[in-house]
Amino acid sequence: MYSMQTEVFPRITVNPEVCFGKPTVRGMRLRVSDVLDMLAAGASRGDILDSYPSLEDADITACLAYAARAADNRLAFAAE
Repeated sequence: MYSMQTEVFPRITVNPEVCFGKPTVRGMRLRVSDVLDMLAAGASRGDILDSYPSLEDADITACLAYAARAADNRLAFAAE
């Protein structure tokens, strides 16, 4: 079976069939932007991990690293 899911950064995946193709954590229906929004709102890593038991601390680190790269304009995605 052909998978359209693509790993674009460690632990970050993009699949047009999941969350409208937005970057997600390990293909789950948790968007990178959701994690970043929670951090920006003042949630601690522990708060986020408590709210999402399937999430791992390394996933939060991956979201932050992904955002840093995106802010530096080193990531580009083709429109599908």
